[in-house]
Order: sequence, then C-alpha cells, then structure tokens
Amino acid sequence: MESVYLALVLAPLVGAIAAGLFGKLIGRTGSHWVTILGVGASFALSLVVFKHIVLDGAEVYNATVYTWMVSEGIRFEVGFLVDSLTALMICVVTFVSLMVHIYTIGYMHEDPGYQRFFSYIALFTFAMLMLVMSNNFLQLFFGWEAVGLVSYLLIGFWYERDTAIFANMKAFLVNRIGDFGFLLGIGLILANFGSLDYHEVFAQAPTMVTESIEILPGSAWSLMTVICILLFIGAMGKSAQVPLHVWLPDSMEGPTPISALIHAATMVTAGIFMVARMSPLFETSETALSVVLVIGALTSFLMGLVGIVQNDIKRVVAYSTLSQLGYMTVALGASAYAAGIFHLMTHAFFKALLFLAAGSVIIGMHHDQDIRNMGGLKKYMPITYWTSLIGTLALIGFPGFSGFFSKDAIIEATHASSIPGSSFAYVLVLAGVFVTALYSFRMFFLVFHGKERMDDHTREHLHESSGVVVWPLILLAIPSLGIGYLTIGDVLFGDYFDGVIHVAANHDVLGHLAGDWHGATAMITHGIMAPPFWLAMGGLATAAYLYLMRPELPGKIKDRLQIFVTILENKYGFDDFNQKYIAGGCRGIGNLLWKVGDEKLIDGLMVNGSARTVGWVSSIVRQVQTGMMYHYAFAMILGLLGLLTWFVIR
Repeated sequence: MESVYLALVLAPLVGAIAAGLFGKLIGRTGSHWVTILGVGASFALSLVVFKHIVLDGAEVYNATVYTWMVSEGIRFEVGFLVDSLTALMICVVTFVSLMVHIYTIGYMHEDPGYQRFFSYIALFTFAMLMLVMSNNFLQLFFGWEAVGLVSYLLIGFWYERDTAIFANMKAFLVNRIGDFGFLLGIGLILANFGSLDYHEVFAQAPTMVTESIEILPGSAWSLMTVICILLFIGAMGKSAQVPLHVWLPDSMEGPTPISALIHAATMVTAGIFMVARMSPLFETSETALSVVLVIGALTSFLMGLVGIVQNDIKRVVAYSTLSQLGYMTVALGASAYAAGIFHLMTHAFFKALLFLAAGSVIIGMHHDQDIRNMGGLKKYMPITYWTSLIGTLALIGFPGFSGFFSKDAIIEATHASSIPGSSFAYVLVLAGVFVTALYSFRMFFLVFHGKERMDDHTREHLHESSGVVVWPLILLAIPSLGIGYLTIGDVLFGDYFDGVIHVAANHDVLGHLAGDWHGATAMITHGIMAPPFWLAMGGLATAAYLYLMRPELPGKIKDRLQIFVTILENKYGFDDFNQKYIAGGCRGIGNLLWKVGDEKLIDGLMVNGSARTVGWVSSIVRQVQTGMMYHYAFAMILGLLGLLTWFVIR
C-alpha cells in the first residue's frame, strides 16, 4: 500500500506543478484538467485507503518513506501514519477539494490568473494531505507551514487590490504568532523526549507527567501542560480561536472557491486535527484541556454574535466558521475528541456547500456581496436556493441533518464533562445554538425571500448558475443531509477510533453518553424535545419575524441598542487594538531601531563615520605629498635611520 499512499499525496502536487510551471503551454483547459485529475485520483485512492483500513480492518500503517537527516541519534524523516483518523481526514479533504476544483471552472472562467489559481488550490490539497498523513512532528510542521504559505498566496490572489494584500499579510502575521508557540512546543518535545516520532513520544507521555520546567526562575510548571498549551497556541492560529481569530474574516478577500477550501477542508481544520492527534499528550494535562475548553466556548459564542451584524454574504458565513470551530475546540477540551472530528467532517460538507452557494449568488448578483441588495432570489436560482436551505439547516443543527448529530453530541459531551470550565462552556455553546440560527436564517431570508432589492439591470439578468457551478452544490448537499445519520454510531459510540484517539478513563464523556445511545433515529426523536432544538427554532422564528414579517424592526432595534451593535460591528475592538497597539507598537519599535540603529549607529557611526575618519586622516596625510624631491629623500633617510635604530635596540 505504500505506493498508494505516495500516489495519493503526490498526485495533487504533480497537477500543481504542471498548471503552475506549464500553464501557458497547456492552456486554461489543460490547467484545470490536470489539477482536477490529480485531486480526483487522490480522492479515489482515499476511498481505497478507507476501505483497506476501516472496512477491511487492516493494520495501521506507520513507516518512514524518506530519511532526511540523522543528527546525534535524532531522526528527521518523512513518513506516513495511516489509521482510521487519517482515512477519515483524507476522504474529507480530497472530496471537498475536488468539488472546489470543479466549481472553480465556472467561478473563475474569466479571471486572467486562471492557471495560477488552479496551481495554488492543488498545492493546497497536497500540503494538507502531507499534514494529516504525517507520522512525526517534522513532517507535521512542514505541512503546517505549507498550508499557511498557500493560504497567504490565495487570500492575496487578487494582489492588485490593497485590501487583498492587507488581508493576506494579516493572515501571515497572525499565524506567525501561533506558529511560534507551536514550534516552541515541538522544540520542548524534542528536548525532553529525544524524538520527533509520534509513536515514541506518545509512548513516553505517561512517564513525563511528573516532570516540571522552570519558565521563570523559582516557578515550576508542569512540562506536559506547557507543551500542550504551546501546541494549542499553534492550533489557535490555524483554527482561528480568540484572540488569534482576526485573520479569518479578512480571508474573504480571496476568491470564493478558496474561501470554501480554507474554511471547510484545509487550513482551519489543521488545528482541530492536530489536537485530536495529540490526544495522548493532552490527556496528561487537565489544565491544558481546561484552557482549550474555555477558549473554544468564547470563540463559539462571541464570533456568532458578530455574524448577526454582518452584511457581506461571505463574511456571515466566515463568522459562522469561527463559531463552529469554537464548537469543535470545545469538544477537544471536553476530551470528546471524536465528537470534535465528527463535527469537523459534517461541517466540511455543509460549510463548503454554503460558501459555494454564496459564490453562486455572487455570480448571479454580478459580484455584489451585500445581502441588503438582494431578496427574492428563490424564483431566479432554485437549485442554489434548495441546496442553501440544506446547508443552513445542517448548520443550525436541525434534527436529521448532519450538523444536528455532531453539534448535539458536542453540547451533551460538554454538559457531561467534569473538566474545569465545562459548565461555563455548556452555557455558551447552548446559547450559541440560538445565535447560529438567528444569523443563518437572517442571511437566508434576506437573500432568497422578501422584497427584491437589487437594481433593474441585475434583476433582468438574474438566472441560475451554470452546471459546473451547481453540480458541486448538489453533490455537497447529499453528505450535508445524510452523512451524520449514517456514521454517528460508529464514529462516536463505536470502535472507529479505538487505539487512535486516547482518552483517560475519568475524562471519557462519550463513553458515558454511550449508555444512553439507542441509534440515530432515537437521537432525532429525543432531539426534538431537547433545549438545542427549541433554541434553534427560536432563532429561526426570530429571524423570520424580524426580516420577513416586520422588516422595519431591525433598524429600530439597532437604534435602541446602538452601543451593543457598535461593539459587534467593531468586532469587540480586536482589530483596532491590533492595529493601534500590536502593529503600531511593532512599527514604533521598527522606527526606533531605524533611527537609532540604522541611521545613527550603522549609517552615522560605522559607515559615514568611518568614511569621515578616513577623509580626516587623508586630509592630514596628503600634506606630506609636497612634490619636492629633497622632502622625499629626507623622509627615506629618516625611515632608514628608524629601521637601523630598531635593529640595534632589539
């Protein structure tokens, strides 16, 4: 199977190289075909791997493919770990990526950077596959940085726009903060475990629980707590958790297909996957789990509230991603790793669907993204409408849809958890259900129902998007509707993750919930009577009342609650704080170093100062050059006498 694993990873890379380096030679059609065939081959091979590992029950594959270097007994390698977690992730990544590639043909068909875009998204897929298939921290870090690099290129794809350059630089810098913590965590692992291999590190983890480290003199910290928190800081950057979330909404400056790929299958899911993979480490530190739990809860609720006041269709979906990533993080902090990965999977399908549906609307609206200029699109774009409805119902956790099974499992797991902060997190994720339904159906109603608010020219040309755009919507709507029902029993309450995800006995909340598990149908029946359902229906009803029945009310409410609306519109001041104090402070330090270090020290003293010194010495020495022969003869005689004197004295 090793050749299958290699082909699975390298096929998108081959497509990316072909489209990127030979795009002019093979043309636009050749570029999209070579990348689609590469990602399509990876998807087909991922199904082969899933059958081999999961359905056939083959042994876990954990082997080195290439040894890069051996230094003092430490091996730096490229290797693959293929187990049930890997199999699930590669299926999700390749399927969503394939849908995005196909969709891109229609969305980007007039863009002059067509070949370049296909090269980038195929490279993105390769980077994510390298990350999820890694069996060591070196390769994990390679994939980690590679997805960050490609996201930088894609967010700033339209580099002639100042806003796009600002957004990709913001994403790059914020992720550098997270990656610095991540790299420190890996460094501590290497220093204390003497290995970068997952298997060796995980095997030693229980013996390191009692070890401590002095960060400040005289202050001992648990080594495992410090390692886990540092690793999680990396996850906070990649998976956009408060306060390192600020880059994700601005990533909407990139074309819509990449928004779908970043938010659904790559980049932001990397942090969630990493923490789940590191479960043997995180289970040794309840403090680290508590930090993860609280950060995730704050992100899920606070970012959902901001989604209510957004008017850009893509930004509403972006804040939805932030909120749902918070739910996944809460699951990780509650030691319900399987629930977090399960929500990652279901969310990938319905979030990709929502982004691509938003792109279909944007095409129909001639690239106007303001939902206040839409309305009544249902009759013009029926396929986009119905697929968007499926995605929205999955997002709010409507019983029977995929999001219902994963989100309700997270809420129940949080309720059952005894990790410090779990009660606080439970209140926030429960309240977040109402908020999610409110902003989701606010957008849905403003876009597809109510009064038509677009201009006459746009209305006259409104029609359903082309087949290459709507077919990916239909294909993504199918798992958004049914994948949760079909897989919840095995993934959450079966043996799917046995031996892959490790949970301490006193943290096993999913094991506790398994006693009440009576099948997916029974969960739907119970869900209709549970608080999350009624909160979701409350949010839906509120949105319908405010934006369909009484559309004048939102403006009045905004006037009365102006202070709260302003806080939400300013996104709690995170951007202003970063601009004024973080970025401003860094610029101030840079200017100081420029003035003192560069202008005064380097230019003033070392460069210009040395030049002035040479000039001054030269101005004195040149007086010796008189042009008179007897002066030179006299100088030679003095020199000769000086040499003779030196030899005599010595």
